[in-house]
Amino acid sequence: MSVSSTPPRAIAVGALCATRIFQVEAVPSLPAKVMARRLVEVVDGMALSAACAFARLGGRAGVWARCGDDEPGRAARAVLQAEGLDVSGLRAVPGSATSQATVIVDARGERLVVPFHDPAVDASADWLPLQHLTGADMVLCDVRWPEGAEAAMRAARAVGVPCMLDGEIAGSGVLGRLVPLATHAVFSDAGLLAFTGAPTVETALHEVAQGHTGHVGATCGADGYAWWEGGAVHRVPAPAVPVLDTLAAGDVFHGAFALALAEGQCVAEAARFACHAASLKCTRFGGRLGCPQRHEVEVSMAAVPWRGGIRSGR
Repeated sequence: MSVSSTPPRAIAVGALCATRIFQVEAVPSLPAKVMARRLVEVVDGMALSAACAFARLGGRAGVWARCGDDEPGRAARAVLQAEGLDVSGLRAVPGSATSQATVIVDARGERLVVPFHDPAVDASADWLPLQHLTGADMVLCDVRWPEGAEAAMRAARAVGVPCMLDGEIAGSGVLGRLVPLATHAVFSDAGLLAFTGAPTVETALHEVAQGHTGHVGATCGADGYAWWEGGAVHRVPAPAVPVLDTLAAGDVFHGAFALALAEGQCVAEAARFACHAASLKCTRFGGRLGCPQRHEVEVSMAAVPWRGGIRSGR
């Protein structure tokens, strides 16, 4: 735990989306019509959702992102401000539309995501308030706005601020540009395998770690978290839970992992904390809205015996 009385501070740099999430029994073959059981609306995005988790679990967070100069953009600003996030770095791009998405979640917790991003949105990161990176404890970046992530991580490293990249599947060359800039390259297992072409997570972690000086790991769903350290792959398992909705579970992991590291926890302890936070999220419908509170994560951890991370070799 951090010895400071001031909670750690994170800055999230990435995409912002106004999302409607429908819960259905199953997604049928087309053509079809299916009635939704539930509907929620949420402002999300990979790094943004991680920042929300970082804040809900006890930290402070701000968002550097673009939205449209429209009503969904104005509503998104109000929602994030109500969440306690610093939105001074949220830029409304004149003449553009805020990204929107529809997500359909079935009874197994799996989802179909249909996003729309206005191609007219200026991708430039020239406006980012990089001078405000000083004093941050972590920069959280995603691959959906590569220009912003690259600018933020280069600036963060120049002033000694750690930066964590969400290594999700991305367009050609994006991960190749961004992974070397991250002090913490935290992939999804699918993103890691797509990036390396390796047959297993263990082989892929070894491959990336050979050319990376920082932390390299991968979230593996129900199998927990795996990372390379000291010449071997280590693992922390995820607790078994009834899954209702997996949407944003990886984002919650990133936010929780970043917070625990910023508090001074070792990688294994931080990964365990994050696995419990992400697993609890999976028991709740609503994407990032299902992120638990700090005390819920601590109760979950106390209920599961802990014998340290598992060293599994290559």
